[in-house]
Amino acid sequence: MQQINKDVTASLLRGVSWRKSQHSNPCGNCVELAELADGRIAVRNSRYPSGPALIYSRAEMAAFIAATKGRTLD
Repeated sequence: MQQINKDVTASLLRGVSWRKSQHSNPCGNCVELAELADGRIAVRNSRYPSGPALIYSRAEMAAFIAATKGRTLD
């Protein structure tokens, strides 16, 4: 398995299925997610599909989602 760092060019993530929320706006200002083979989650800007992607563990994503739902982020 290829080692993937915390940040990588999204175009290097081959064979992943990018998806975005059904609630995304039609202007293209969206965040897209892809599940990697090792279970981590890749995040990219839909306007720049071959640009940078950030890689997070499931625990990191769960903490982020919990923080946004709890409105504890500044």
